[in-house]
Amino acid sequence: MAVKPDRPSGATAQQRPYVLDEQVGFVLRQVSQRHATIFANRIGCDVTPTQWAALSKLAEVGPTSQNRLGRLTAMDVATIKGVIDRLIARGFVTTETDPEDARRRLLTLSEGGRALVQSHIADAFAISEETVAPLDEADRAEFIRLLAKLR
Repeated sequence: MAVKPDRPSGATAQQRPYVLDEQVGFVLRQVSQRHATIFANRIGCDVTPTQWAALSKLAEVGPTSQNRLGRLTAMDVATIKGVIDRLIARGFVTTETDPEDARRRLLTLSEGGRALVQSHIADAFAISEETVAPLDEADRAEFIRLLAKLR
């Protein structure tokens, strides 16, 4: 007796059932939502994830242009402008003229911005740890390695 294949010979990917839970974008969005919830619970309403990215990158690299900060944090021009405008309004970031190019403005963390970053460093590490907590140490390293390949 012949066994019937699950799908006809020569069936294409379009003929397979589309299962949303198996799609990379859907799973990545769910993981991102979980991470955002962990972030909000740990950091609270002090800053958004995009604001944290800008503040922590400024703490890491020092004074830099808004354009470069946008590239370093993977934010488009409109997004980084809005983020920086809000951080300036809150007194966490200051601007100054670039001594090497008077047309360019440099962004710098204010004292308040530095204090905010320092007060949340432990939380930021805890957020990362909690996000990958379901994975063992070897899987965590492999997960980060594989995600980096998808950038």
